[in-house]
Amino acid sequence: MSTNWGIQPTNYCGPSTMDYSLYLPPQNHHMSEDLDLILADAEESMTKAIGHLETELTKIRAGKANPTMLDGIMVDYYGSPTPINQVANISVLDVRTISIQPWEKNMLAAIERAIMAANIGITPQNDGVQLRLFLPPLTEERRRELVKKAAGEGEHSKVAIRNIRRDAIEQVKKLQKDGLSEDAAKDAEKSIQDITDKFISLVDKHLAAKEKEVMAV
Repeated sequence: MSTNWGIQPTNYCGPSTMDYSLYLPPQNHHMSEDLDLILADAEESMTKAIGHLETELTKIRAGKANPTMLDGIMVDYYGSPTPINQVANISVLDVRTISIQPWEKNMLAAIERAIMAANIGITPQNDGVQLRLFLPPLTEERRRELVKKAAGEGEHSKVAIRNIRRDAIEQVKKLQKDGLSEDAAKDAEKSIQDITDKFISLVDKHLAAKEKEVMAV
């Protein structure tokens, strides 16, 4: 399953091309570089928030067995948190069954504990040699629960994006106190809001695609 739900990331070229030096006296041209850095940092952080959302949405299964639903689960490997796919062979036996075969047999219990702690909604079956995850058919009620869970992840991402916006605007206001013109500050804040709006829209697109996938019969 693709983690981008068929949605291509948007290229945000507008804000970074703004020449803020036009608003500044010559001795303060370095502030235009500071503004560019604030915008770039905000965009990078929002991109990471979208990446996290994509990872979390991948874990919300849509009724078919997929090894990616185990992505992000860390196993205690001799005291070191290690991705589950680095301590075991993960394979799909059929559309509703995943097999997890540890490289080392004594890791079986640790892997089982990690899966249980991850709360992915499936209890692993341990036969002493391997673990198996059996995905039950999704009922209408369960599908709606998964859509609600996806919406919750989307809201977390929106909160993170808005917090990034707030922090960026606070940095702009600090520059204004240091001598940045009001026009440049307002323009930078508008650019930050434009970036924010685009990322919020991207969250909504991911959620719509996930809902369509989950509700498909």
